[in-house]
Amino acid sequence: MYSYKQLFDFTQEVFLHMGCPAEDAELATEVLLAADLRGIDSHGVARLSGYVRLWEAGRINAKPNIRIVHETPSTATVDGDAGLGLVVAPRAMEIAKKKAEQAGTGWVSVKNSNHFGIAGYHAMMALEKDMIGIAMTNASPLVAPTFSTDRMLGTNPISVAVPANRQPPFVADLATAAAANGKLEILQRKEKKAPLGWIQTKDGQESTNPNELKDGGALLPLGSDRDHGSHKGYALAAVVDILSAVLSGANYGPWVPPFVAFLPVADNLPGEGIGHFLGALRVDAFRPADEFKQHMDNWIETFRSAHVVPGEGAVLIPGDPERLMEEIRMIQGIPLLEPVERDLETLSQRFGIKL
Repeated sequence: MYSYKQLFDFTQEVFLHMGCPAEDAELATEVLLAADLRGIDSHGVARLSGYVRLWEAGRINAKPNIRIVHETPSTATVDGDAGLGLVVAPRAMEIAKKKAEQAGTGWVSVKNSNHFGIAGYHAMMALEKDMIGIAMTNASPLVAPTFSTDRMLGTNPISVAVPANRQPPFVADLATAAAANGKLEILQRKEKKAPLGWIQTKDGQESTNPNELKDGGALLPLGSDRDHGSHKGYALAAVVDILSAVLSGANYGPWVPPFVAFLPVADNLPGEGIGHFLGALRVDAFRPADEFKQHMDNWIETFRSAHVVPGEGAVLIPGDPERLMEEIRMIQGIPLLEPVERDLETLSQRFGIKL
């Protein structure tokens, strides 16, 4: 078990050794550790060595010139200059918030970026301004469209954060695949099988082998199969891909660069890097903020009081499990799987940083 400060100090030092400016190293660390705090272990320090390998391969620019390349009063397209998505996406969300302050809503599509951690962090940035935050990103092509065996889409997450008054905010943060690839990685480390409906073989057959992707298999869209609504998960993933990449000029579909450094980037790319899409909606552009937040409290309290299926604990609001986990881990510490600890020890030796 590691304290938040232990992991924060170590991770920040790694980013500094990569050449990130101090401000960027601190921001990247905050975004990355937010995943571990909220119990999304697949997107926290377990990914740190992956970012280092991408940097070593020349695919991450530690000192990017993040800039607006096109804008209107309420929109912008941002070039991330191959920077860490952990840095590029928060900078883009700040732009969206500033535009929302002026125009009521702000929308930013990003190109030439990299993996940005958990979508929820970026969406929640809007909450402090009484804004609704929206964040999404495309990702490495690991998901097969309904009826296909080809890996054409990423797990392409969507997050929406909504402020309330007395109640904690509503924070939805979900992959548009049946499961995020990080969950397969956790199963691989634990040497456990995957549930049916997460993955298929290269021939399109059901599988429980968490290593199936290494043999040419694919993740399945949210819904798993046509009878259970996989066409809806496929459609959601496609929307994320279009808003994040086709709109911004990033790579899309099967051309999105892989997160792992050992896989080659495809030839004849149609765009630049990975794409994100971020939005901020000022609540008082629609109705008085206090009035809205009182009704959000009512909405949340009404859903919390819904009758519970026998044997289940309670009806949860999106964001509840992560918020409760953050409270626990801030006090008790963050557990790491042994393979993740070994990865961090390797980085410790690589950079001469004490873990």
